[in-house]
Amino acid sequence: MATRTAVMEAVEKLNYQVTIGDVAAQSGLDLNTAQREILALASETGGNLQVAESGEIAYKFAPNFRQILVSRSFWLQVKEWLKGVWKWVFYGIRISFGILLIVSIIIVVLGIIAATIALNSQKNDNDRDDRRSDRGGGGGFIWLGGWGNPFGNPFIMFDPYYYEPERIRQRDPDEMGFLESVFSFLFGDGNPNADLEERRWREIAAMIRSNNGVVVAEQIAPYLDETSRLEGDEYFVIPVLSKFNGFPEVSDAGTLAYKFPDLQKVASERKAKVNHSYLQEKLWQFSQASQGKIALAIGLGVFYLVASLYLGSLLGNPRLATSLVGFLGFIKAAYGFLLGYAVLFLSTPLVRYFVLQYLNGGISDRNQKRAARAEQLQNPSSTLREKLNFARTFATKQEVIDQNNLAYTTEQDLTDQEYAKMLKENKNT
Repeated sequence: MATRTAVMEAVEKLNYQVTIGDVAAQSGLDLNTAQREILALASETGGNLQVAESGEIAYKFAPNFRQILVSRSFWLQVKEWLKGVWKWVFYGIRISFGILLIVSIIIVVLGIIAATIALNSQKNDNDRDDRRSDRGGGGGFIWLGGWGNPFGNPFIMFDPYYYEPERIRQRDPDEMGFLESVFSFLFGDGNPNADLEERRWREIAAMIRSNNGVVVAEQIAPYLDETSRLEGDEYFVIPVLSKFNGFPEVSDAGTLAYKFPDLQKVASERKAKVNHSYLQEKLWQFSQASQGKIALAIGLGVFYLVASLYLGSLLGNPRLATSLVGFLGFIKAAYGFLLGYAVLFLSTPLVRYFVLQYLNGGISDRNQKRAARAEQLQNPSSTLREKLNFARTFATKQEVIDQNNLAYTTEQDLTDQEYAKMLKENKNT
C-alpha cells in the first residue's frame, strides 16, 4: 500500500482528527513518514492545525477530504480512472484462462470428430473403389477437411458487473464463477500476507499504547520474526525505536525499558485495542474456489489431456496426410499449443501445491515461535517480572488534544480576551 493511501485510510478510520502518533500507530508507518504525509495532505486538502496548551499538535480534516484531493489533482483523477479500468482488465485476465480451457477443449473435440470423419471417408472411398474396379468405374471422393470457422461466439459466460477485485478474499467460495475458479485453481488468489508488515507495525503500536507507552523487549518479540541472535541481546528493538521515535530507559541493575512518548499523544481519547498477543501469519490457501468447481476444473483438465493425446494419435495416422488442410491443417499447426496447455493446466497446480506446503511449513514454524514468546509473558519468570515492573514506573497516560485544552486552531483563532484569561490562569498556577 502506498504511504499516501495508508495515511488517508488512517485519517478516515480515526474520524478525521489525528496526531502524528495516531497515524503512525494506525498505518504502521514510521513517525517521520507519517508527519511528512500528514503535512502534505493537510496542505493539499485544507486541513486545520489544532495546538494544545501543552504545545502538542493535532490535525483536523474535512470528511470529504478525498473528494477535495481528487478535484485538486489531475493525476489523482487519472489514477482513480485507471483503478476503475484495471478492475475490468483484471477480471478479463482471470476469466480468460477458463475461456481458453473451454475453447481449447471444443477445438480438440472438433478436431477428433473431423479427423475421424476424414479417416472414415477415405475408408469408404477405398471400399467403393474396390467394388467398382471390375466395372472400370468411377472416381473417388477426396475429403479436404474444410470445416470453415468452428469458433463463432457460442460462449458469453460472464457477467461484468459481478467481479470486484477488492472483495476476492472476502467472497463466499460459492459466489466465484467457474471461469474465475479456473484462474484460482491454476494460480491461487494472491499472497495472504501481502499486508504483513503493515499489520506487524499496527499491532506493535497498539501493544505499546496499551502499555501506556513503555514496554520491554520481551513484549515486542512476539511480533517479530527473528529475536535469537544472542541470549540477552535486544538488537531487534532498534527498528521499533527508529520507527516510533522511542528511546531506552536503564535501571541501576542494567534493566532496559523502552519509552515511546509520541504514541501517547492522541487527538481524542482512544483505548488501544490489541487484537492478538503475537503476530500471526496467514497460511497460503491452495484456492478459494469451492471444492465442486475445483473438481470440475480437474475433470476438464484430465479430459482435455486425454483427448489431446488421442487427437495426436489421429493426426499421426499416415492415411490422414492428404486431409491435413483447412480446419484439420489448423489443428495440426496448433497441436503443440493445445497439448502444451493441457500439460501445463494440470502440472502448474500440482507444482504449486507442493510449493505451498513448503511455505506453510515455514509460516507455522514462525507462528509457533511467536506464540511461545507470547506465552512467556503470560507466565513471566522473576527476572521478566522485574523488567515489567520497571517499565511500569515510566508509564504515562494518554495526552489528549481536544477542544478543552486548545490554545490555538487554524479553524478559529482564540479571542484576545480568551487568550488573556488563559495566560492569567497559567500564571496563577
